Amino acid sequence: MPNPDPCIAITSGEPAGIGPEIIAGIDAEQFGARLVVIGDRDLIESRGSTVNPSLKFTDYEPNRKPLDSGHIEVLHLPLSANCEAGVLNIANANYVLEILTRACEGCLKQEFDAMVTAPVQKEIINRAGIGFSGHTEFLADLCGAVKPVMLLASDQLRVALVTTHLPLRQVADAVSIELIIQIAEILDRDLKSRFAIENPHIKVCGLNPHAGENGYLGSEEIEIISPAIEMLRNNGLNISGPYPADTVFTPRALSDADAILAMYHDQGLPVLKHAGFHNAINTTLGLPIIRTSVDHGTALDLAGSSKANPASLLCAIRSAISQCARAREYAPGS
Repeated sequence: MPNPDPCIAITSGEPAGIGPEIIAGIDAEQFGARLVVIGDRDLIESRGSTVNPSLKFTDYEPNRKPLDSGHIEVLHLPLSANCEAGVLNIANANYVLEILTRACEGCLKQEFDAMVTAPVQKEIINRAGIGFSGHTEFLADLCGAVKPVMLLASDQLRVALVTTHLPLRQVADAVSIELIIQIAEILDRDLKSRFAIENPHIKVCGLNPHAGENGYLGSEEIEIISPAIEMLRNNGLNISGPYPADTVFTPRALSDADAILAMYHDQGLPVLKHAGFHNAINTTLGLPIIRTSVDHGTALDLAGSSKANPASLLCAIRSAISQCARAREYAPGS
């Protein structure tokens, strides 16, 4: 029998951002899980103490027996260079990727049951000469996953993306029948296995205003999106559309939807973040591991102020734990 309490790796994110201090908002007694924070222990303790002076961590030991409730363990990986709250340092770019890699590899080896990520700053990693478009793509490469799917979820809404971190002028060329089918099938499968939705109804956005207005405002709906939806229906998916993005997010349209499939990043995510900011999480589907994340960025202007809100991180931890339980139930032979 597997341990009913999963082991969750929590990466501390960009060291100059709010990641190291929102970790101080974790009350480990609220979670039926073993929590392991990965990052520089001195940084995490010093930044966290400004929020919670009584905060105490325990050194991580892979094979130790579960500790009493309330303990947060730290897997110490040292900073590459000194770090000041709110001030990016290009020398720490490799440190950020090192903690992500350690958490991901730990999940692949089943040392951890899931990973939760605090925010990173794409800009500083790219300025260091490392090609990096985001957690989603980076983790997919580490896992050897063919196609990761970004899903943001709140209590009211789930939004998945056909394309993720692309410049807007590249989106239309990237959207294809094959890609929509691939993304929708992963979304359908993981809504069943991770979110316990037996027959998820997926509503698909059009790409153009008014879903193309029968070809007058663009032909992608007629030539690409509708054929993909028809093929998916023939394969047994409960999927419909394409719908105009300016009306599919209304309460009436959402009432029978389990997820919205948007064509690009800023088509779907602004609506979700408006509806549930700080109470939404990002989860990457299509990976052989469970990964969740916060719904916000590094907030450099708040770093070190003790004013950062940890709510999304707590939601991400809860979702990771819940997905672990559902994945076990859904596993063949369970």
